[in-house]
Amino acid sequence: MKRVVYMGTPLYAKDILEAIINSKNIEIPLVLTQPDRPVGRKKELKAPEVKELALRYNLKVLQPQKLSDDGIYEEIVEAKPDLIIVAAFGQLLPQEILDIAPCINLHASLLPQYRGASPVQQSLLNGDRFTGVTAMLMEKGLDSGPILAYRYFEIPPTMTLPELMDRLSSDASLLTIDVIEKFEQLNPIEQIRALATYCKKIKKSDGEVSLDSAEELYNRYRAFLGWPGIFLSNGTKILEVELIEDKSENRAGEILDIEGSSIVLGCKKGSIRVGKLQPVSKKAMDAKSYCVGRGLKVGNSLL
Repeated sequence: MKRVVYMGTPLYAKDILEAIINSKNIEIPLVLTQPDRPVGRKKELKAPEVKELALRYNLKVLQPQKLSDDGIYEEIVEAKPDLIIVAAFGQLLPQEILDIAPCINLHASLLPQYRGASPVQQSLLNGDRFTGVTAMLMEKGLDSGPILAYRYFEIPPTMTLPELMDRLSSDASLLTIDVIEKFEQLNPIEQIRALATYCKKIKKSDGEVSLDSAEELYNRYRAFLGWPGIFLSNGTKILEVELIEDKSENRAGEILDIEGSSIVLGCKKGSIRVGKLQPVSKKAMDAKSYCVGRGLKVGNSLL
């Protein structure tokens, strides 16, 4: 029976924790997650998914603002972990905690590609053919530790962020159990630092799109579905997008056709089908209704 201290916060981390809980050979004396955060217009406090799951199974939960807070180091030491498993926890681990037991991070990219805060979105933004999950030994650097194991797969060309996160969560859960059970037999491999790339935290402003490239716009739609979404410079949200082709040359924003409740929109390179649009401070509507309400016809510009 291995003792695992677990650190994680969002849904991705919750799925991994659930897999560990369901394993017969792993004991979880302690779970650490981020503090409850205010959400929505009413700013009501919401617990992280990891906390909700852990409490359902009567696991001990700590929610430090920082891992350097008084008593946190002592609590982890007292838990006597064989391993510390980390998944989307949201804080860097100080050296004194890294020294307690081997710390393993489940990072949602094929390291050394996409170290940092938004690897899943980055793989979609770049239109990557493959992605996966890396289990690595943690060190003080950002996602730079030796690699223990991978799981990888081919990304379907129409897969969006929620679908990709579901697949990565499932793969990360399987990989975590394998790594915990076989840890003593694994030989860590140093990352090739010259190949490392980095990705930043996503901001709302990243969702603003131009109509230069249909392929680029579609990849942003896939990567930002849910939040921050994609929107034009006037704030109009584009809620349903299909890539038609990426070769034709058009006037950016030209309405090329109206198909049922959707419109075909030209980009400088390529074209897309748009199903719904949402003006600022108004409800979403089908794209045809949006155009009819503004007197826009085929040949007019949406911009």
